[in-house]
Amino acid sequence: MVCHHWYWIRVRELCEGDVHDMRGCCAFVRGNGCCGAKADAIPTNKAMLLQIYVAMKAMPWYCALPSLSEYMIENGWTKCHDRVSEVGWLPHLLYLSLYLVFVEFGIYWMHRELHDIKPLYKYLHATHHIYNKQNTLSPFAGLAFHPVDGILQAVPHVIALFIIPTHFTTHVGLLFLEAVWTANIHDCIHGKLWPVMGAGYHTIHHTTYRHNYGHYTIWMDWMLGTLRDPSDEEGKKVM
Repeated sequence: MVCHHWYWIRVRELCEGDVHDMRGCCAFVRGNGCCGAKADAIPTNKAMLLQIYVAMKAMPWYCALPSLSEYMIENGWTKCHDRVSEVGWLPHLLYLSLYLVFVEFGIYWMHRELHDIKPLYKYLHATHHIYNKQNTLSPFAGLAFHPVDGILQAVPHVIALFIIPTHFTTHVGLLFLEAVWTANIHDCIHGKLWPVMGAGYHTIHHTTYRHNYGHYTIWMDWMLGTLRDPSDEEGKKVM
């Protein structure tokens, strides 16, 4: 069996690779105008450097949860399986759908409670919400969390392993996708791909604090009355 500290080392290398790969995002932000064409809507170098600093400081702690989950998987404590052939492709796709629904539900409520429970917001989530205007948001803000906050929002991925039969490589891939996705929704570039909870929705979340808690899709916000559509905001600006 692989010693558990190797899990942490491997996961940390992947996570730090995410941040270094986002250097291209930085060039795009400065050169092409993330958050719109106006110069005052473009994040400053100082803001982005602070976000990188906060993210890198938290990175070793972010690695703790996937390292623990991999240790539990190795020990057979979860419902993970190594090969799709162990369950078949149709059940695999069904389980994957259930996994994504569970994660969507779990992250919505975890994120919402990080706002609604005042001590959690004050001591954890507020670290991320200092970026509350378009000219302070960038892809780097997507990883600039208090480490405990970042871990809590990833917990649904691990809980799912005990409930839903999950392909191990798919699970690892989805964890890696979290870093890519959270960078994407903080770049202020609204892709307008319904029902995806893209950057347009998440930018509203950072400015109102009470809307668009969802993860990949708008469904949870739509069902629970916390959805605010970017197109409605654009209409108000025109008026």
